[in-house]
Amino acid sequence: MASGPLDGVVVLDIATLFAGPLAATILGDYGADVIKVEHPAKGDPSRSHGPAKDGVGLWWKMLSRNKRAVTCDFGRPEGVELLRRLVEQADVLIENFRPGTLERWGLSPAELHAINPGLVIARVTGFGQEGPYSRRPGFGTLAESMSGFAAITGEPDGPPTLPPFGLADGISALVCANAITMALYHRDHGSGQGQVVDLAIIEPLLTILGPQPLAFDQLGEVPSRTGNRSINNAPRNTYKTRDGKWVAVSTSSQNIAERVMRLVGHPEVIDEPWFKGGKSRAEHGDELDAHVGDWIAARDVAEVVSAFEKAEAAVAPIYDIRDVFADPQYQALDSITTVEDPDFGPIRMQNVLFRLSRTPGSIRWTGPALGAHNDEVYGERLGMSAGELSGLRDQGVI
Repeated sequence: MASGPLDGVVVLDIATLFAGPLAATILGDYGADVIKVEHPAKGDPSRSHGPAKDGVGLWWKMLSRNKRAVTCDFGRPEGVELLRRLVEQADVLIENFRPGTLERWGLSPAELHAINPGLVIARVTGFGQEGPYSRRPGFGTLAESMSGFAAITGEPDGPPTLPPFGLADGISALVCANAITMALYHRDHGSGQGQVVDLAIIEPLLTILGPQPLAFDQLGEVPSRTGNRSINNAPRNTYKTRDGKWVAVSTSSQNIAERVMRLVGHPEVIDEPWFKGGKSRAEHGDELDAHVGDWIAARDVAEVVSAFEKAEAAVAPIYDIRDVFADPQYQALDSITTVEDPDFGPIRMQNVLFRLSRTPGSIRWTGPALGAHNDEVYGERLGMSAGELSGLRDQGVI
């Protein structure tokens, strides 16, 4: 298989939980040599997050795939020196300590760039490096709360709703990986200099939420919770089928909305003046939902999906993970792929995010044991002997 597009890029992942490490995973999936640096006694907390089998964390297997695991105690001068030596040969450093922590260790961006002027330093924090909240502990849940996401999520008469997974962390990881590749491109096609990526987890969700800031600035609008409906178009909701399944219908385009109403036996609404625009259709959501919901409730999910497909209208069954595994489209894309793991044998996990025709990414191995690559990395990168490494282990530095 051809090497990934980031083949030869060396990434030091010294971040934890979860945006920074996932950004490093994405880079590793596309060929970067990611060196995961953990505390020798504690390891990354994500090792014990989520479900486990035989005491081994399953999340870790995905989050730290394609990474070489080494240990290093940055609280010790010897540990700081090891990191400095690794930085000399690295292209990227990803960290998510509270602002001021690297500086306290003598590893500020200025000091790191003195060692390696081309280093790209990605600093991922809850609130960014500046501002009144910068030193607060920050997690994705806080970003989901403060961005406006939770305020518009949930039923109109219910509480604000948080996602049951790391939404803000995941989006921030995608943004961070993108920012790093931009900085690398600038370095390699511009000045040759590295730079600092300052990523605050509270910010990417603001962009994903669309025109909310503009609508507030120009119209004074503050959106409210609408459940599964949309303020921009209708019918748009989840509907229960006769056999107890659920489907989601989307009518973002006018043509699709008209096809749906013809399919469910109510073409007369298409001629109503209010049906000509998405927002005005949304104002008649009760009526449109009743038409669509009644039609779907009288049919099993397979019949519903088949009829929508024939009508070229947009519908999708509401899947749980069992359905994802069984779906032929996901199978065709190999979206859930099989990887060999030293602890469990063949395991299934998400594949790489996208397919590149010339330099495809790949999952070369799963999340490794703590310090599994100490000898390999420190020997290969720093030329350290077995005796030197043994001494550092005895001292608790690695």
